[in-house]
Amino acid sequence: METIQSMFKHLHWANQRILETLQNGEENKKANNLFSHILHAEHVWYTRLKGANRSHLPIWAVVSLELCVEMVNRNHHNYAEFLSRVSKTDLNQLVSYKNSKGTEFQHSIRDILTHVALHGQYHRGQINQLVRKADLEPINVDYITFKR
Repeated sequence: METIQSMFKHLHWANQRILETLQNGEENKKANNLFSHILHAEHVWYTRLKGANRSHLPIWAVVSLELCVEMVNRNHHNYAEFLSRVSKTDLNQLVSYKNSKGTEFQHSIRDILTHVALHGQYHRGQINQLVRKADLEPINVDYITFKR
């Protein structure tokens, strides 16, 4: 549990760093698109963990940076609350869900939480590539930097 909780603290820290950079730089639609996707995906996976119907939720909808602020905070609150209630033995519990194409899957809570943390990091790397292309300094969102 300690590792997963740390991964989600890192996720929030990294999201905040990316958000601040996007807010303070020139508009980069591709980067904003990817960041919106990260936040939507975090929310979709949360609803799956809660067993709620997520079929109406977007995964690639572009939203303003102002709305991203709200989404960062909401996702952080939702996962912090969820993690405070999950025990070590709960992590092996299977969750059934349907993907965006309607195909049903089952994965453990542990695997879903690990996916959420790694998925965002993957796309933050893509955002950093776009930042570098704009001749700006990429945002250091490395886990070890967070732990320092």
